[in-house]
Amino acid sequence: MSVARQIPDRLEASSVRLFKSWEALLLLVALVIFGVNSLVSPHFLDPWNLSDATFNFTEKATIAIAMAFLIIAGEIDLSVAAIIALASTAMGAAVQMGAGTETLVLIGLGVGLLCGAFNGLLVTRFQLPSIVVTIGTMSLFRGIAYIVLGDGVYKGYPADFAFFGQGYAWSYFSFELTFFFGVALIGGLVLHTTGFGRQVQAIGNSPLAARFSGVRVERVKFILFLMTGLAAGAASVMLTSRLGSTRPSIALGWELEVVTMAVLGGVSILGGSGTILGVVIAAFVMGLVTFGFGLMNVPGIVMSIFIGLMLIGVIALPILARRLHARIKGAR
Repeated sequence: MSVARQIPDRLEASSVRLFKSWEALLLLVALVIFGVNSLVSPHFLDPWNLSDATFNFTEKATIAIAMAFLIIAGEIDLSVAAIIALASTAMGAAVQMGAGTETLVLIGLGVGLLCGAFNGLLVTRFQLPSIVVTIGTMSLFRGIAYIVLGDGVYKGYPADFAFFGQGYAWSYFSFELTFFFGVALIGGLVLHTTGFGRQVQAIGNSPLAARFSGVRVERVKFILFLMTGLAAGAASVMLTSRLGSTRPSIALGWELEVVTMAVLGGVSILGGSGTILGVVIAAFVMGLVTFGFGLMNVPGIVMSIFIGLMLIGVIALPILARRLHARIKGAR
């Protein structure tokens, strides 16, 4: 019995050391990018410019925290950007009928929650692959937004609604950044200190073993899809508030950046491992890169290419490293 307890402890300690080193590397990369950006533009170090830079990633990063849970559990949600579009369209339609700020927030969160529940139901109840389901709902949700709006745009949001995407909670800290830190703190505590977090990791390592251990696998996965949908709904509230309008193309392509943040942060694309701290640092790395490209007037398509290459790299490098290590070990 004592041996069975010691083995997980050693494995856990090894994983902690591994992810600490990965997080340290990410932090070093962030510092280097920060230094380069400060050289590219003399205005970069202005506190208000740094504060404005966070608007480039906080909405995506909020979703990335929830996405990390889902990927660790061995699933994925590629419909998050489309959920943003649908939730924003619903809020825009409500504005046309005279809805106030509180109602708009509830609608945004509610639509996100419903979309997450729909994804979770298809995956857990009908045992469909999440990647297939969410590719389908990605087209479905955004398609509904296009049907409702077409080439049009919803405007006329209440003045106080702008606080969620443009307001500041304290000094240089925007509401969005403060909200993201709050979500990250709660996510970190849940994943790393609670039984639910251990269940998520156990499911990612082996759903069958987790089920035999008494974990209600389908229930946990359904909750994770609810979390991701709710996070996308919250991001929709903040993004719509920041833009002050709704178009069906809102947040187009964000699903790639959200997944990249999670994987770059050390979350295994195969499931079973990852840390929230790593995702937070990865969000800042990508935010600094995007802001730096903006300072250098780099076209958006180049940014998309870079993010795509980054995603391929962070997925491929660990696999190649393991193969190289196995070959070296075999040669010995």
